[in-house]
Amino acid sequence: MNTAPAPASATGIPSVLPSAPVEYPCLPISSYNCSNLTGDREDNDTKKLKPSTYKWRLVIAYDGTRFSGWQYQQSTPTVQCIVEEALTRITKLERKDLLLVGAGRTDAGVHAWGQVAHFITPFNYDNLKGVHKALNGLLPSDIRVREISSTVPEFHARFSVKSKIYHYKIYNDTIMDPFHRNYAYHSIYKLNVATMRDAARHFVGKHDFSAFANTSRNDRVPNPVKNIFHFNVNEMGPLVQLEVEGSGFLYRQVRNMVALLLQVGREAVPPDIVPRILGSRDRKELAKYSLSVPPHGLCLLVVKYNEEHLGLPPGGPETSFGRNHSISKCKLPSF
Repeated sequence: MNTAPAPASATGIPSVLPSAPVEYPCLPISSYNCSNLTGDREDNDTKKLKPSTYKWRLVIAYDGTRFSGWQYQQSTPTVQCIVEEALTRITKLERKDLLLVGAGRTDAGVHAWGQVAHFITPFNYDNLKGVHKALNGLLPSDIRVREISSTVPEFHARFSVKSKIYHYKIYNDTIMDPFHRNYAYHSIYKLNVATMRDAARHFVGKHDFSAFANTSRNDRVPNPVKNIFHFNVNEMGPLVQLEVEGSGFLYRQVRNMVALLLQVGREAVPPDIVPRILGSRDRKELAKYSLSVPPHGLCLLVVKYNEEHLGLPPGGPETSFGRNHSISKCKLPSF
């Protein structure tokens, strides 16, 4: 950092992190308590930055099996809660000062490889490798910060999003592979992947997806019109992977689209059912043909932004992608 490290607190973590790496013990998930996080419980998304602040971008991967989704909840562990807890320990800032915001509010059980978040600090870092190592040292093993960088003030993890890519995995065989049980939905019915591809093409383009959205109390009357850039159905042995990229998605939209494609793959309904349900703009119409699929097959793969939002600010530290360790070669004695 640009300033000298402050004295360590009772927890042993300095209030200003030094550039040199510091070892922190990983804490078990039971030790995280969201109710201990002080500060305003309002949504961080729309709060304005104070002057003379620095903004930082995180790329986060997590196994969502044990968590109640991304978004902060006081009574149950979420990914945002645990990342905030780690950040408060490192920065000595309160939740209301960090203003941590994620790109997507993944549901309970949903995984992520490329979740993006930002937070702010009143101080600058001149090296991010120590912060990066400290964060992953405090986080449980099923959450990892893959990347940390400084970012321009205009960047916003949620509102600057250009598109998102999701994967949904289906294991299509009579017996479930135990190594896929937490990351793929098991379908014992033999799926017709070709008809699923035909049906998926109907989702591509700009449509009103009201029929594929569940009601959410957190929705701020979202615009139901979304643009789907591609929807691919790939078969890799028994694994069927659905990949969809869109400008945005309504609550449960991806899982509801996948559920209908499963019915098409089982040949219970024809591919042209998709435009008919889209045109109805009625969630009850979809419910006649399919139910939602479970969350564990879904993964937020990539969040895309415009290049101007990803540039480093002048004088900012280099992006940290983690640190590789090497073993020094031993000199063997000569005889």
